[in-house]
Amino acid sequence: MAETAVQFKGLIAFGAKWIGRVLFPPVCAGCERIIADSGCLCGQCWPKLRFLEQPWCDVMGTPFSYEVAEGMMSGDAIANLPPFRRARAAVSYTGVARQMVLGLKFGDRTELAPFMARWMMRVAPDLVAEADLIVPVPLHRIRYFNRRFNQSAELGRELCKLADKRFSPESVVRSRATRQQVGLAARAREENVRGAFRVPARRTDLVRGKNVLVIDDVFTTGNTVVAVTKALKKAGAAQVDVLTFARVLPGDFRPEDAGSI
Repeated sequence: MAETAVQFKGLIAFGAKWIGRVLFPPVCAGCERIIADSGCLCGQCWPKLRFLEQPWCDVMGTPFSYEVAEGMMSGDAIANLPPFRRARAAVSYTGVARQMVLGLKFGDRTELAPFMARWMMRVAPDLVAEADLIVPVPLHRIRYFNRRFNQSAELGRELCKLADKRFSPESVVRSRATRQQVGLAARAREENVRGAFRVPARRTDLVRGKNVLVIDDVFTTGNTVVAVTKALKKAGAAQVDVLTFARVLPGDFRPEDAGSI
């Protein structure tokens, strides 16, 4: 009887999955063509994805267009050394990658998160391995209520599953609502997120002395992750690294991209 019950439950699960695929077939994250598995790209969109590869700036992760010695820093990193130790991103924020980010953030396509997290793991295995805990960039509670989920937390949760790391989404909170970054000048974007994040008192013992990996979907200007890093360092974090799915590279920036970090 027990074996029959297990088989029956298996048939029900299979049937439910089959019906789900018929009613909601998986579509390409880039062009929305129907494909075999959810979260994947079709054969036409895959070649359009630009993965970021070495050599890159050791601090900012910005790719160099020529060979350089290991550990080299870009001029931007030298002139404006950030409070975080290293930043890495899996892909350039153009074309298909941009569609994936927008699909996750505004299209409720949370099934993309596991695949995006795998690419993030691929580009920064050292950052992930050295992290004591993984912290997503938080949303303010009002924006979270409207969106119903935090895309950065979705990526961080999947990354923790892959790497068996501690996920700590409540270690940093956004203590005040901020304006959308779209259309703001560089100084205004910096002021917009200044002091917007804090580590709650109940979480300081968890953060103190730890290597923390901050997760977000896109790195644009860096103002948000700088503010998050400062909050973590103020709470006693030993080191802070940053890992995002996508990165806006010099020359790729568009005004609407300022809404990212």
